[in-house]
Parts: sequence; structure tokens; C-alpha cells
Amino acid sequence: MKSIEWIGAKVKIIDQTRLPMEEIYIETADHRVVAEAIRKLKIRGAPAIGIAAAFGFALGACEFHGEDKGKFHEHLARVKETLASTRPTAVNLFWALERMERVLQTYSSGSVGALKALLVEEAVRIQKEDVEKCRRIGEFGVQLVPEKAGILTHCNTGALATGDYGTAQSIITSAHVHGKQIRVYVDETRPLLQGARLTMWELSTLGIDATLITDNAAAFLMKKGFIHLVVVGADRIAKNGDVANKIGTYNLAVLAEKHRIPFYVAAPTSSIDFKIANGEAIPIEERDPSEITEAFGKRIAPRGVKVYSPAFDITPNELVTAIVTEMGVCRPPFSESIPALESAQETID
Repeated sequence: MKSIEWIGAKVKIIDQTRLPMEEIYIETADHRVVAEAIRKLKIRGAPAIGIAAAFGFALGACEFHGEDKGKFHEHLARVKETLASTRPTAVNLFWALERMERVLQTYSSGSVGALKALLVEEAVRIQKEDVEKCRRIGEFGVQLVPEKAGILTHCNTGALATGDYGTAQSIITSAHVHGKQIRVYVDETRPLLQGARLTMWELSTLGIDATLITDNAAAFLMKKGFIHLVVVGADRIAKNGDVANKIGTYNLAVLAEKHRIPFYVAAPTSSIDFKIANGEAIPIEERDPSEITEAFGKRIAPRGVKVYSPAFDITPNELVTAIVTEMGVCRPPFSESIPALESAQETID
């Protein structure tokens, strides 16, 4: 099951807002529909957002008719702006758009038709690379999971959030495949219940022993000794190891430190923003108040109440035990290990 695919000259997206009750797909050749799907969380998860942005850019290229390269570039500048305006926190979105832009600039001497083909190839390549990255995250991360471990995870980090396999969930799946007899505890993840709706659906499909808990039950489970490690994903990681992830992640990191439980972050290197020094520079998206005041079509708070609804929080690097990437396990001091990752990546490129 893939969250997003390029099929012919169209993009096919599973509408995650309809899961788990309905499995509905969106097929489109319009980059604006992809942008709206990102904005409305029909496609979500940092790596999947990056893939969607690349696919949307490629669709935008294919929408252009004519051979005037100046107008083609102007058109794609507008396409990029539309896609970039959807969600501010997940760096994969901007990383993917910059990568597509580089292809456009590198081969600018080619015809419009040739450029369209190259952009489609690059978008598909981004997805294929993400699948391999997620698989490798699982291979490195499984080494951190003890036998018969209780694992707490937050939000959704599986195939729905990536090209396939997942980030934090790739570690969980790998541990299951290796026969480690794990038990997974899944935060419901208010207010949009990605844990309850999406992670539980994926883990059930995979046959992994999983138990759904309320967000505010985590401390009690830790105290009782049910949790041996916490594994989460990331939407953006600063150069010093500060981590932006779904709201509630910081809570878990504080609780894990209190109970002396390892707190692991799993993310591809495309989620590391090597340009920013720390988490203070990460923009935090604020969502519509209705996501808190309403649930399943019913109002659950008085009308007119004040609402603050950040979609993400920042976990300080000192609370992170390690960051698992496709290039290996990155450990403190992150001020040294993360720049080393950047250098290694530049060597590969």
C-alpha cells in the first residue's frame, strides 16, 4: 500500500482523512489538487509531503502547453509557490522543490518536452530513494530494540507518511520481522487522531501486537514499566539536533527522561535542515481552531472559545538519545554528528 504514486500522467493519493473507515483514492493531473491535498492533510507525513511536492511540480510542468521556455519557467515558478505555501514546518517539502528546481536549472538548455520528461523522472526518483531510505532506517534502528520490548510511538510514521516502510514504524516493523516479540503502544495523537486512525490501521494490517492509548496515559505506562523505548518521527531536525515533530512529542521526551527511557527519533537525512542552527528557527504551523473545537462533525467546545492549535512542537536535543537515519545512528553530541552526516552526504552526491 502506497500513500502516493505516479501513474501515467497522473498522481494517485490515498485520502488519509477518510481512513480507517473508507479507503478512498484521489487521482489527478492538476498540481493545485495535490497542493490542496497537502494542505488538507489528505497526504501527510514529512517524507510523503516531499514526494507529493515533487509530483505536484512534475504535474505542473506537464500542464504547460507550448515551447516558450521563458513562459515555461514563469509557470513553474507559480507552481512552486503554490506548493511551497501549503505547510511550513516539514522541510522535506522545500527540499523536494529545491531538488526539482535544480533539475530545471541544470538542464535549462533542453526543450520544454525534454524538461518535462526529466522532471517526471526526478519526482519518481525521489519516491524510489525514499523507499530505500526508509528500509535502511529500519535496518539500523532494529539494533536499538531489545527483545520483548514495549515501544511507545506517536502520530503516524508508517507507509502512509512516506514512500513505503515508514521511519519510526520501519524500526517497529523490522523488529517484528526479526521476531523480537515487541508490544507497541500507540498514542491516539490528538486532535486529528493520526495514531488511532492511521497507525493502528497500519499495524493491524501488518499483524503487529499494538495497543491504543490516550495521549495522557503515557506517563502511567512508563511508571508501570510497560515502555522500554520511545520511537518517533520528525518533520524537521535542526543542525544541533533539535527536533520538530507532531504536537505532543516534546511531552513524551520529557517523560522518557524522567523515567530513564531511551527516546529515539527516526528520519531520513532529507528531514534534517542543515541550514538552521537550532529549533528556534523552525516555523511552527498553526492549524484551524475547528480541529480542536469539533470532532467527527460535532462541536465539543463552547462557541467563541479561544484556541491555540500548533501542529508541532520542538524537542530539545538534550532529550534525544539518538537519531536514526538511512546513513546510520546519529548520537550526541549532535553538534558534531549531524555536520558529519552532511559532509558524508556531500561526498556521496
